Amino acid sequence: MIDEIPLRTWLAVAIAVATAAVVLVLAGDYQTALAALAGCAALVVIVATIPEEPPADLTPEPTRAEVPYEAALEAIAEPVLVLRGGRVVVANAAARALLGQHILGEDARVAIRHPGAAEHLAEGAEHPVDLVGIGTLDQRWQMRTAALGPELRLVHLIDQTGQYAAERMRVDFVANASHELRTPLASILGYVETLAEAAGEDPGLRQRFLGIVFDEARRMERLVEDLMSLSRIEAEKFRLPRAEVDLAELVQDACDSLYTTHGNRGDDIRLELADGVPRVIGDQAQLSQLVHNLVGNAMKYGRAGTPVEVSLSGIDRNVCLVVADQGEGIAPEHLPRLTERFYRVDPGRSRSLGGTGLGLAIVKHIVERHRGRLDITSTVGVGTRVAVTLPAAAPAPAPGSLS
Repeated sequence: MIDEIPLRTWLAVAIAVATAAVVLVLAGDYQTALAALAGCAALVVIVATIPEEPPADLTPEPTRAEVPYEAALEAIAEPVLVLRGGRVVVANAAARALLGQHILGEDARVAIRHPGAAEHLAEGAEHPVDLVGIGTLDQRWQMRTAALGPELRLVHLIDQTGQYAAERMRVDFVANASHELRTPLASILGYVETLAEAAGEDPGLRQRFLGIVFDEARRMERLVEDLMSLSRIEAEKFRLPRAEVDLAELVQDACDSLYTTHGNRGDDIRLELADGVPRVIGDQAQLSQLVHNLVGNAMKYGRAGTPVEVSLSGIDRNVCLVVADQGEGIAPEHLPRLTERFYRVDPGRSRSLGGTGLGLAIVKHIVERHRGRLDITSTVGVGTRVAVTLPAAAPAPAPGSLS
């Protein structure tokens, strides 16, 4: 019988007796000592009635045998939790990385720390719910829940950040393209209406207005061509080119063409081709467009009369094309966004020079398709340098050697 009394009860009895003895010695009053002993005896009764097992919400997390598929859940790349009684009993590596290593045993509403998630879990609903701000403020998640038997509940967090960003890019692209097309179209309609009225009877005015209409129509044509070009490049993004291209010859041809079409500015091109530049595996038409865009930009944005330096060389197993101008330069805060579609540092100047806002976006996608690297550096008041590095084609085996 005595063996069945818990150890903590014996400890409480000893504390009660010791407390009464101390009171008797200090106060010298038997009545006070008895009162203290009675109070401590009540504490003993309370302690003795507490069950040995901890409450259900403090029970240790179940063993692996109690949670089905735990090993599979750990292998999932997205955050997954398993709840029992609203508390986290399993959290895979992705969940611990997102929510913290301490979440095992926590109330799921506290672990996830999102009011939308707390409300969803309290309702016990199984339909998906969108959450913003878990992890970082701009991260977007979809939370899905499902029952795993009568006691367990699965919580799956699906990262929607990339999908949302892609959708925003699509919406922004359509809006920007519509705006870029609407601007010259509105100008064309306005001048045509003016020509249809009395202004059309003045030969000088009519000629000037027709010239503006022609320029705006050409601007629309360039924009549509760049949009179609960008669409084709993106469609072929995962299709690796297979043809060998002599980039040195291609750069020479592009510079000769630009020299012919850009009048005096063509005299400013300074071309330096290293000896023995290896070929690259690429799409000749796209690489030609890349060179035209880079050299054309340097000619437009460099100061009149300053050189446009174009160089091509072989470095290790790569081919490096560098185009540098001596223009106004670009502030550092603009550099990360230069390859975004329709992004312009100076919109007014870009349009006046005939830019569509897609040139560097096209260059970026061509470089990515060719598994290359694009580096843009600039100093305000000095100029801009653009470097494109492409992997060189493997050299052909020597005659008579084993391939």
